[in-house]
Amino acid sequence: MKTFIRKTVAAIPVVYLGLVLAAPVPAVSSDVLIVADVAEKYERSDAKIVIDDSVITAKVKAALLADDTVKGTAISVETNKGEVQLSGFVSNQQQRDRALEIARSVEGVQKVSNKMSVKSTKG
Repeated sequence: MKTFIRKTVAAIPVVYLGLVLAAPVPAVSSDVLIVADVAEKYERSDAKIVIDDSVITAKVKAALLADDTVKGTAISVETNKGEVQLSGFVSNQQQRDRALEIARSVEGVQKVSNKMSVKSTKG
């Protein structure tokens, strides 16, 4: 009797969802499998985009902080799908141009949007 139970249990597909559950799996069409595969790849690529964006943001911010011309602490950096947005206040046009140049030079940056403002010298 034990041999019969082992063979029967071994023939049942096992689904793993945090726990191992023994349950029969209904027949699944190949279309459903293709959609599931695409969804899984999309989720992985979405996660990669988020990671890449955070890496790009960190690299741009570090490059801005390392530059003597730009006051990197006064410039905010946001990245979405490789598009970097710089915002904040700079002292002059030279600093704004240099910040844009630095951001464009970072690997992975697709586009740079300028939302920086030049501080008014009127007092």
